[in-house]
Amino acid sequence: MVSRSISQKRRVEQLDLFIEPESPLSANGGASEFDDPAFAGNKTLPIHRWVPWIAGFSSDFVKSVLNQYLTAQGAVLDPFAGVGTTLVEAILAGHDAIGFEINPYAALACSVKSNAYAADSRILYKEINRFGAFYHRAITSEYVPESRSPAGFKTRAAFYSPNVLHKVLVIQDFIDTIKGRSIRDLFRLSFASTMVRYSNYSYEPSLGRRASSGKPDILDFPVYETVCDKLEEMFNDIKWFQQRLLRKKPITRVINQSIFKCRDHLAPESIDMIVTSPPYLNNYHYNRNTRPQLYWLGFASSPEDLRHLEESNFGKFWQTVREQPCLDLLPELRKTDIAESLDRLRKLNNEKGIYGGNGWANYAAAYFNDCYSFAQAIKYALKPDAFSIVVIGNSILQGVMIPTDRYFAQIAESVGLELVAIDIPRATRVGNSIIQSDVRVAKAHDSHQLYEAVVVLRKRHL
Repeated sequence: MVSRSISQKRRVEQLDLFIEPESPLSANGGASEFDDPAFAGNKTLPIHRWVPWIAGFSSDFVKSVLNQYLTAQGAVLDPFAGVGTTLVEAILAGHDAIGFEINPYAALACSVKSNAYAADSRILYKEINRFGAFYHRAITSEYVPESRSPAGFKTRAAFYSPNVLHKVLVIQDFIDTIKGRSIRDLFRLSFASTMVRYSNYSYEPSLGRRASSGKPDILDFPVYETVCDKLEEMFNDIKWFQQRLLRKKPITRVINQSIFKCRDHLAPESIDMIVTSPPYLNNYHYNRNTRPQLYWLGFASSPEDLRHLEESNFGKFWQTVREQPCLDLLPELRKTDIAESLDRLRKLNNEKGIYGGNGWANYAAAYFNDCYSFAQAIKYALKPDAFSIVVIGNSILQGVMIPTDRYFAQIAESVGLELVAIDIPRATRVGNSIIQSDVRVAKAHDSHQLYEAVVVLRKRHL
């Protein structure tokens, strides 16, 4: 853990957005005390590899902080559960696991993964075999699928080519025949986690047409084989999970709601540790980029069904606040460094209209307002003396560096949480941030860099 003296130093540092700050590593006094939270390693690990996801942190990182900050059995909360890395690792470590996740597809993935230890592998094995027989009969006959593409799912080009679509609809027909919900959800997830791979779209990292990225459309694809490979992976991983479970019946809850609704679902001071990573200030649109899954899994049938996700999303989106004349910070934040920085940002590039500084300042204001509500939720949920580990990346808006970690730490202290440390395990984060209106990292000032921070907070024992 970073020493208290370093923590105090980080708290009093002031940042002028037009002055290059000291490098994160030197500010931290040397090498990081934490494992790199980058999630790339999850792609090959049991359970974690089931669902590709654009962001998150590594299972090794979660495992290490659980071992360091929660030695006794307890309840672990992830307020932004995503596809379940924290919950799975908490269960493997012998803890109860609770997650909030507003995106229904991510919530499904999180729930299926974190409850996989309870799946009956024998029934899954039988259903995989029945799936093979069903698919073979359908594909070698004049079978006409009963399933249809979701009518409300509109794309600029055909999402699936005709040959691929026929195979997909056959698979949907089979899934509809599965009686048990837990097994049916495993099949649903096996399709949803692979469905973009054989479509005419791809993630670059946002969802877009393959043709726009210079890739050919997929005219045909071994869809059944791809889904079956995923199911066999799940079958093997479930047995692996069950063999490593330390408790026979851990409590696992995935709540498809915003963490701002935590008072409706959690008792005060009921959580022993929080491990999470909120959405970064980079405007990555999780809801729009999971539209295929949301529609094909039946969570949406029209754009109206997604409106509440837009309104409930942490930090909102630039597209939803950019046209407001001036979205102000909460009164509690108006005399902070954040307000001063946003005022400076608001004055930049106003000739660009909504693409200028005012639009992005509105977006940042919404983000930090939600950071305040998030900090209040942490204080509400945590037991006295319990820790919250928050992984968060900085951002660059209109060429201006925003130290999101430092600002979030200030907000947390303002609601009565203790800042234990800010640690920088990844001083050169690779990825896009909102650097200019066209979202290109290359346009940032050469001295600016994206990094990833771990903010360690503690609930004071009054």
